[in-house]
Amino acid sequence: MEAALRAIAAPRRRQILSLVRDGELSAGEIAGHFDVTRPAVSQHLNVLKEAGLVSERRNGTRRLYRARPEGLAQLKAFLEEFWDERLDALKAEAEREEREKHGDDD
Repeated sequence: MEAALRAIAAPRRRQILSLVRDGELSAGEIAGHFDVTRPAVSQHLNVLKEAGLVSERRNGTRRLYRARPEGLAQLKAFLEEFWDERLDALKAEAEREEREKHGDDD
């Protein structure tokens, strides 16, 4: 989870993940979306790959990248724990306010 957090901490890497979320793109196609050098994009792709957030497939001399949503599964589960707790607390508070509003004399 720490590697995924470090990888997505950089805005450019989040943008790259968004680009490859729905399909494969070559490193060159990804680089074409940014105003940085191809080596810089390759470095970002390596960080994402090492964190398990993208997969790399070779097709001849091209390297194709695709997002790996399962690489975020542990982080997603961790964050959902907090979200679920907050939703439960919000629901309980809304129900309490509703009871107070209508009275407890049912």
